Formats: sequence, C-alpha cells, structure tokens
Amino acid sequence: MNGLTGAYVPGDSPLHGLPAGAKLAGLALGCTALVLLGSPLALAGAAAVVASLYALSRVGVAAAWAQVKPVRWFAMTLFGMQWVFVDLQGAVSATLRVVLAVALAGLVTLTTRMSAMLATLERCLAPARFVGLDPFRVSLLLSLTVRSVPVVAALATRVREAQRARGVERSLRAFAVPLVVSSLRHADALGEALSARGLDD
Repeated sequence: MNGLTGAYVPGDSPLHGLPAGAKLAGLALGCTALVLLGSPLALAGAAAVVASLYALSRVGVAAAWAQVKPVRWFAMTLFGMQWVFVDLQGAVSATLRVVLAVALAGLVTLTTRMSAMLATLERCLAPARFVGLDPFRVSLLLSLTVRSVPVVAALATRVREAQRARGVERSLRAFAVPLVVSSLRHADALGEALSARGLDD
C-alpha cells in the first residue's frame, strides 16, 4: 500500500531517526511560523531552513522536487492573483508560505514510515475511544487524507498538461472530468489495497 499512500524514502539521516510525533509536532510549529512570518526576506530565510532540512534528510533532489512540483501551477496562479489584488510583496509572501508548507509536509512524508505515523496518531487519538470511535481507523483516515493531497495534486498536474497538449487548457470541463475520473480510480485502487488488508468496511 506504500506506493498508493506515501512517498517514503528509506534512509539513515537524523530526520529519519526522529520519532514520528516529533516530526508532526515540528510540522505544526513550522506551518504556524510560516503564517506569522510577514516579509519576503523572513520567508526567504525560512526557505533556506527548509532547503537545509532536505539536505540533511538526504532524500535526493528528485524526491524533493516531486513534493512541490504538483502545486507549481497553483502557486503561479496564486502569485498572479495576489500581485493584481494586493501587491508584489504580498504575492511573494503568500506564494512562499504555500510552497514551503507543502515542502515541509512532503519532508515529513518522505522521512516517516506510514506505520510510524499511524501509531503516533493512534496514540494521540486514544481518548476518542470514550466517544465510541476507533483510534486506529481515525488515524488511518487522517494519514490517508494527508497523503492523498499530493496524489490529487499530481493528478491535476497531469490533467493540466494533457489539456495543454490538446489545446483545450481553457476548458473547465476538459479539466474537471478527467480529474474526477482519475481521483475515483485512485480511490478504487486504494480501497482494494485496504480491503486486501482486512479494512474493507
């Protein structure tokens, strides 16, 4: 199921060795810091930190680029809209926040096994038993939700590129229909993988 739900890259870097809980907490703190940073200069410093973390993880340039590549069209659109409706500084800041947040989330995915993430979330959600919820299934749902975001973004990128190749990049229908169909196919494949592991309900 790893090929369907995550992009974990095996390694022995310091980031790989950190507990999943520490990395998830760091992700939350990092995203909060990105929201609080106001100037492009401060966000450029944050970008240097994120790049250093990727270098420390030793996951490789290709894996790093794969985390932010799916959101490049969204980032360009966001930049353009912010520039038109706000200003250049606001456009740069907003775009950097989104790209860096995606990069940080991708780094957690690249250096954390799904089993470790599930175990951490399950422990955190243990009190949910008192209201009749199964912590394992809730943690599985949250993990799959997080890991499905880059998958759907990648599907959207492929659909967009196919649109451009056919010369129908301005057609909303030509974008929405293939994206929905591709997403449903991915969901079916994921459902089959879960069913094969006894999680078919």
